[in-house]
Amino acid sequence: MRNAGRLSGVTSLSKGANVPVAAAAVRAVLGWTGGPGIPDLDASALLLTASGKVRSDADFVFYNQPGHASGAVRYSGKQGSVDGLEVNLAGVEGDIDRIALCASADGGTFGQVPGLNLRILDGGGAEIARFDIAAGAETAMLCGELYRRAGGWKFRAVGQGWSSGLAGLATDFGITVDDAPAPAQGAQAPRPAQPSPSPRPSPPAESYPQYGQPPQPQYGQSPQSPQYGQSQPTHTQPQYGQPSQPQHGQPPLPQHGQPPLPQHGQPPLPPYGQQPPQYGQPQHGEPYYSQHGQQQPPPPPQFGGQPQAPQPRLPHMPSPSDLAGLAPPGSAAPGGAGPRGGQPGVRLTKGEEQLPVDVRKRLSLRKEQVAVSLAKHGVQGLTARVVLVLDASGSMTMLYEKQVVHRVVERMAAVAAQLDDNGAMQAWTFASNPGRLPDLTIAQLPQWISLHVRCGQMKLLPGRARGLQPGQIDMRQIGIQNEEQKVIAQVREYVRATPQRVPTIVLFFSDGGVYKNQEIERELRAAVDEPIFWQFVGLGSKNGYGVLEQLDTMAGRRVDNVGFFAVDDIDRITDAELYDRLLSEFPSWIDDATRAGILR
Repeated sequence: MRNAGRLSGVTSLSKGANVPVAAAAVRAVLGWTGGPGIPDLDASALLLTASGKVRSDADFVFYNQPGHASGAVRYSGKQGSVDGLEVNLAGVEGDIDRIALCASADGGTFGQVPGLNLRILDGGGAEIARFDIAAGAETAMLCGELYRRAGGWKFRAVGQGWSSGLAGLATDFGITVDDAPAPAQGAQAPRPAQPSPSPRPSPPAESYPQYGQPPQPQYGQSPQSPQYGQSQPTHTQPQYGQPSQPQHGQPPLPQHGQPPLPQHGQPPLPPYGQQPPQYGQPQHGEPYYSQHGQQQPPPPPQFGGQPQAPQPRLPHMPSPSDLAGLAPPGSAAPGGAGPRGGQPGVRLTKGEEQLPVDVRKRLSLRKEQVAVSLAKHGVQGLTARVVLVLDASGSMTMLYEKQVVHRVVERMAAVAAQLDDNGAMQAWTFASNPGRLPDLTIAQLPQWISLHVRCGQMKLLPGRARGLQPGQIDMRQIGIQNEEQKVIAQVREYVRATPQRVPTIVLFFSDGGVYKNQEIERELRAAVDEPIFWQFVGLGSKNGYGVLEQLDTMAGRRVDNVGFFAVDDIDRITDAELYDRLLSEFPSWIDDATRAGILR
């Protein structure tokens, strides 16, 4: 044992030192001194083979995937400034060589966190080892590891940091993190710095092995760290309840996600930065836009006539093993239809670490709820392309000014993040004419909403509108009337031109005013043999939705390729109810389309 000292019967380790672990089960406890302005931390674990990599994404145990399938490692939840993992060393599978004990910082860097330490406790709560960790600009950290040696287990103090957050750390150990597409033209791409520690010579048998990329530094040396300001916050920071921590041999903790998810709008969503630039003043005789320019903040959403109190702590979904009984991954659908989804669980999408903390928290909860909704319908793990269509006709003006549409888009981003392989969403706006918007990517969600969720443009003068940002559409070209059939045709053309092996779901939002009934019906009947499901959502229309209300029951189609529901006030609909209604008909269409040969 190197560089270890005894303090009051406890082994205090320096960086690189190791100590034998005789206990059959241990708790790894991450601790720090919290307070105002101090980033919050999350513990996580990676089960690694002798190659230094995971076997699959299932070997990553963290707040969104709290239990390993083997039962050997479990994320036990947070209590104030303490977070922990339960490790049953006797139950670790034979091909797992080591367990990396990691941490990530939410809303800052480890250098801003005082009192950072990792303790290893035995089943009775006695401290086996303690490692006090020094850090700088890192946002993710390999704190220590439990590893096999000569038929037993040891713990080593590591203290290696990453500036690229949880996603960067996980990727280096073989976890699949969805790549974000290139940003829209003119948008500034985030450039998180990767640490580049100096390579070290080949270690002796008892020293810490290299783990792929990046190379490990010499023990006692700190890895090179990026300058402050170059790294982004890492990932969604959930706030758990305060469950008691059971000792080994006692019943396990309750599964995350058993408490009900909070109502949408608790607390109400804040506006996204500055509003898009105004394009002149309303012209006389333009009744659709008479309110434009009189921006007012939206009131807090009311649920059942009473404002909801903010939820101080946010629950999480059940572990993948809890969902696994609902439908086996990749199993055949009833009636002999094709596959209805793969491994359940919440996707970790690259780019989440770049979002503001409050947006990440909402996104994380919503992805979980989407996963639960899919599991209810037996399609957990389903992959699909998600397309968003937003009505920007004149009657929608107030819904944009009150930022109702902005909040809708944020909620739909969670559907894309959970369903789509790359976490991106193609998007259109339409009124008299359709307009293709830049793809919505998770990393740029707030900026995308601020730039592209727009309705109307006042000065109907010749030439290019002043003040347009890169990628923005001149809304004068979109107009004010309802021509749904044009955007439907354009989405169909896009799907044909970019075929994929997965189905497409179109989330189509409109407040009514529909009058091109025959043309709309003709387009959707023609689309019945295409791998697209059209889910229309009506937003608070007082005059009805025209043919949209009858599309779900159109006769003479091989499969029902359309769903429709309307809501008076979508802010009053919980995430659970909204996602259940959005996804309720999608699974049955997948079954029917598979049997009909539309999906293969």
